[in-house]
Amino acid sequence: MPRILIVEDNEMNLDMLSRRLSRQGFQISAATDGAQAVALAASAAPDLILMDMSLPVMDGWEATRVLKADAATRAIPVIALTAHAMSGDRERAMAAGCNDFDTKPVDLARLMDKIARALLPKGPA
Repeated sequence: MPRILIVEDNEMNLDMLSRRLSRQGFQISAATDGAQAVALAASAAPDLILMDMSLPVMDGWEATRVLKADAATRAIPVIALTAHAMSGDRERAMAAGCNDFDTKPVDLARLMDKIARALLPKGPA
């Protein structure tokens, strides 16, 4: 069962997404700010991180940069999941180290496709 870390500070969004992904067969853990996300990713080694970019303490942009700079967490795919849908935000997320980008409100079918692609086994380097 793939493990997903959801990083989301909005309780309603976190609850909704956790329940929907649990029903799809994922094991869910959660963090409500970027600093918690970095600590949890290092200790729990999830298979994937869904990262809100607007977070307290440490925002998702910085948390992703920290995760991708650490050899222990750099291989964990990160999908930016954010209400930021302005021009350049996708590029900014990719520059921070995200592997993909999706917007809120969540379209579950679209997100599931992105999750499936991110969890595909990587071929030899």
